Amino acid sequence: MIDWTRVNELRDEIGHEDFNEVVEMFLEEVKGIIERIQSSPDTSSYEADLHALKGCALNLGFESFAQVCQNGEQLAARGQGSRIDLPSVFASFASSKTDFLKGLNTS
Repeated sequence: MIDWTRVNELRDEIGHEDFNEVVEMFLEEVKGIIERIQSSPDTSSYEADLHALKGCALNLGFESFAQVCQNGEQLAARGQGSRIDLPSVFASFASSKTDFLKGLNTS
């Protein structure tokens, strides 16, 4: 679910103090996109939204979440935005976030 090698690489690249700031920014950005999708669903923006979510996820090692976003992004690109399982996208982020934060606390 979480690519801990990527997480450790990012932490080493930017330093421990800046890493915490990057994590906070990532979580806020994802939260904002998800809240916008939930409050104002618009299939015409799903491709861009899911692409942005995927990019954030990959940067921070959220592999499973990135895959779910990629699947949705591909559906949206084919004009099938209404077929995207948004509850699965939201659930994947929630479980990834939980696993990530739990893993950070133990490392």
